[in-house]
Amino acid sequence: MATMLALQGCANRPINDQLPQVNPAGGYRPSVLIPKRDHNEESTLFVLSFSGGGTRAAAFSYGVLEELRNTDVIVEGERRRLIDEVDLITGVSGGSFTALSYALYGDRLFSEYEERFLKRNVQRTLIWKSFNPLNWVKLMSGNYGRSELAAEYYDKILFNNATYADLIKGDGPVAIVTGTEMSFGSRFAFFQNDFDLICSKLDTLNLSRAAATSSAVPVVLSPVTLNNYSGSCNYQYPPWVNELLEYGEHERPSGRALERYKDMAAFRDSEERPYLHLVDGGVSDNIGVRGVLDTLEEFFISRKFAEERGFPKVKKLVIIVVNARSSENNNWGKKESPPGMTQQLLQSSGVPIERYSFETVELMKDRAAVTKWRRDLLVARAQLGGMTEAEAEASIPKVDVHVMEVSFARVKDPQQRERFQSLPTSFALPAKDVDGLRDIAGELMRQSPEYEKLLRSYGTQADGT
Repeated sequence: MATMLALQGCANRPINDQLPQVNPAGGYRPSVLIPKRDHNEESTLFVLSFSGGGTRAAAFSYGVLEELRNTDVIVEGERRRLIDEVDLITGVSGGSFTALSYALYGDRLFSEYEERFLKRNVQRTLIWKSFNPLNWVKLMSGNYGRSELAAEYYDKILFNNATYADLIKGDGPVAIVTGTEMSFGSRFAFFQNDFDLICSKLDTLNLSRAAATSSAVPVVLSPVTLNNYSGSCNYQYPPWVNELLEYGEHERPSGRALERYKDMAAFRDSEERPYLHLVDGGVSDNIGVRGVLDTLEEFFISRKFAEERGFPKVKKLVIIVVNARSSENNNWGKKESPPGMTQQLLQSSGVPIERYSFETVELMKDRAAVTKWRRDLLVARAQLGGMTEAEAEASIPKVDVHVMEVSFARVKDPQQRERFQSLPTSFALPAKDVDGLRDIAGELMRQSPEYEKLLRSYGTQADGT
């Protein structure tokens, strides 16, 4: 019995370190790190968003990286690989593994990722670990769950105990993965800006823990818990929040920015929430693009925020959404008896997520909607800043925007499209399916009119000439 108790005492979850003082000029922040990466064009902000979907999403997003690596463009008179222009990768669930791994390993990923992760039956090993009696004592300790077991395994096979400090020292793109806070359903991102809200260090946190959080499917895996130290590090809201709060009683502020502010205020309430319990990032943002939309909205609201983030230098914005959205086909409507409890649970959470993801992508792609959205925000900036609309317009640089989606919906052959959409979202796929996902990702990009237009903006064609 004494031995069992001793083992239980050692089975505590890792505790995230407290941040004594916020330092806006340091830490894992896009605004700090992107300008330091001297390999890309400063006037271009190039963003990739990788959706959730288990190994299917990880392999599909990996295929996009391969295509970008194989595509040359002309930048400032020099021929470069398009992948070297990428500044930021956002990822949720399965996509988080590809995002973090590329940020950590760079080109080394292309010789190791298949063997170490994509073509490994990760799901079988996680199930075995959960049912292994040697792990039962850990799992019964109360604060050490299946996601902690998963994080240990991800460290062993993929991340090698790397932390965010290793990403800060590297020269790859910034990778931001997200989880969902269970109590109020808000997105919480693994970058120092969000960790400032809870006065916690990010640089000492393992990448495996971030990946485990972003892929912690509710019920299947346990939530990942973080200590909330908010109120102890002299945190100050960014400029856009103060400007947002200056709206009068009868003025309508930006809805998206206002909702984000409410989330931030909730995270800062450590008395009410001394702990955050995070699950799969796909619950709040299954394509990893909400953070990008929020940042653009904050940019339009606040000139001060835009200058702080370096936006006035941006002349070209590239956003490629890699969406491994699944098929919604099932045969429930053909049967009188309803689906079982587990099927109901998965469907009731999955369908709204997929619908929201679709609408978000369409918003990004619809130029008319983006133009109207931009105009509404310009009016808001003019009201807040005491400027005319013309003055507000002049305060925002003209940006050449390229938005494209890589998704199975664009596969021309119906049978092939159905095959990819029907692949499971588990962390185990046959090698032939992994290879098929990689190949179709590259094919879809080469066939995309939006991709062709992007390459022409660099003075390059799809064939690399």
